[in-house]
Amino acid sequence: MGFLWTLVALVVVLAIAWRFLGQYMAAVYEGRVKWAAFVERPFYRLMGVDPEAEQSWQRYAASLIVFSGIAILATYLILRTQAYLPFNPQHLPNVTPALAWNTAVSFVTNTNWQNYSGETTMSYLSQMGALAVQNFVSASVGIAVAVALIRGFSRKGSKTIGNFWTDLTRGILYILLPISFIGAIIFMAQGALQTLGGPVHIHDVLNGFNQTIPRGPVASQEAIKQLGTNGGGFFNANGADPFENPTGLTNFLSISLILCIPVGLTYTFGKMVGSVRQGVAILAAMAIIFGAWLAIGTFAEHQANPAVTAAGLTHQTTGNMEGKEVRFGDTSSALYNVVSTQTSTGSVNSANDSYNPMGGFTTMTGMMLGEVTPGGVGSGIYTILIYAIIAVFIGGLMVGRTPEYLGKKIQAAEVKLAALGTLVMPITVLILTAIAVSVHAGQVAPLNKGPHGFSEILYSFTSVTNNNGSAFAGLSSNTAFYNIIQTFGFLLGRFAIIVPALALAGTLAAKNVVPASLGTFRTDKPIFVGLLIGVILIVGALTFFPAVSLGPIVEQLSHGKFF
Repeated sequence: MGFLWTLVALVVVLAIAWRFLGQYMAAVYEGRVKWAAFVERPFYRLMGVDPEAEQSWQRYAASLIVFSGIAILATYLILRTQAYLPFNPQHLPNVTPALAWNTAVSFVTNTNWQNYSGETTMSYLSQMGALAVQNFVSASVGIAVAVALIRGFSRKGSKTIGNFWTDLTRGILYILLPISFIGAIIFMAQGALQTLGGPVHIHDVLNGFNQTIPRGPVASQEAIKQLGTNGGGFFNANGADPFENPTGLTNFLSISLILCIPVGLTYTFGKMVGSVRQGVAILAAMAIIFGAWLAIGTFAEHQANPAVTAAGLTHQTTGNMEGKEVRFGDTSSALYNVVSTQTSTGSVNSANDSYNPMGGFTTMTGMMLGEVTPGGVGSGIYTILIYAIIAVFIGGLMVGRTPEYLGKKIQAAEVKLAALGTLVMPITVLILTAIAVSVHAGQVAPLNKGPHGFSEILYSFTSVTNNNGSAFAGLSSNTAFYNIIQTFGFLLGRFAIIVPALALAGTLAAKNVVPASLGTFRTDKPIFVGLLIGVILIVGALTFFPAVSLGPIVEQLSHGKFF
């Protein structure tokens, strides 16, 4: 019953976020929100940017890539020199070159994959000045790309799609910072840590041992970690650590923060293109797939753990509690991790590696669908819009007329860009997985053999290429091989989709609107929602089913039943 009430409360919170946050974000990117202009204007002057000067898609993309490259280098330098910098009470050494490179690229691409334990690797300055900063910046970049693509649909005969520097600044200043500030206060009030006082050293006189309890500025990073669908935890245990996620309220808040911007952006999309019904159609497709995956995941984790059953414990009345916190339970833990992997967050409050095979199937395949249900901040909406272009193209072929979406004709250039944006992720995942399972450096990393070990490798590259960051946790990936090869997934999964999305924005913005006719395929009706869902599922199933069959499916069948 508690789980059902959690779902009801979540739906209510997200309905409010969809309407009011979605409308607010539309106002922000249309320039109608100016309550922090006294901060905004000096920042533009400092950068030498004219906020009113719009950019073509090529200049927008170039600005984004140059900015991201500088951010990677700045983050890398901080990590490599943290031993000589302040706010390092534990006197932690510099991060090694390969790990620093992996981490810098990971956080700038909104992936936040962690081949390290945060409390024993990163100084407070690295956490605050490098990683937390990129949590804000990378999230704002994703929203900026989404808004640029939406402008492509809403404008006609335009050669520009906005100004990257303005969109980046407004996203941080008006959306991410205020919500994160409130969220951090709630986390602190519930018991999450927020201190620069260094670790606590305890000497147990009676038992004769010493204990060091790490601390740090946790709550401030926790809020933006969830809101920006970043996912990188201050501690190795991430959302299962009581210093990060102390209570049921913070667990619920985490889930709400993860979902609120991706869900709200569907309203922003509908508002900016002049038809909220279009946003509702996109949200409906997201919600249907999300609901199906959540049902599979929670049902699977409410079943007994087959390994525990094989050990002789046949009466497991609480479901699979291996690798889960008792204070959250089996179904709420599955809800958290499904939300985290259906977005590009990657934070977890339980161990994916300990999930039942079909529970692991839901977290893995949720990412394989392209992180669109509802996806990460910005990345979810711009990726599902790419799928929508393919859906209307297929719909146009079925009725024998030129496909249109929101009054824009979808022609060869748009279809090619959409195909590129759709296929780059599965191609990258499968190639990198094939390399890893074919070489010794990749084969020795899994801590398990057989299909579960293969799942650990497949999950890793699915996660990094979808800029998710979660792991099966049974992969020893802090090696030179994985630290380097994963960065190809980070970069391709981020920029090889962003660039086609911005190119689509440019081509669509330049087009004129075609008046609707009796033969126009309506994209605000249930038939379009069904077609869009079909395209998403078919692309995911056709590309990944053989690989998934070798991992969680065969592992589940080895237990003698499918569920």
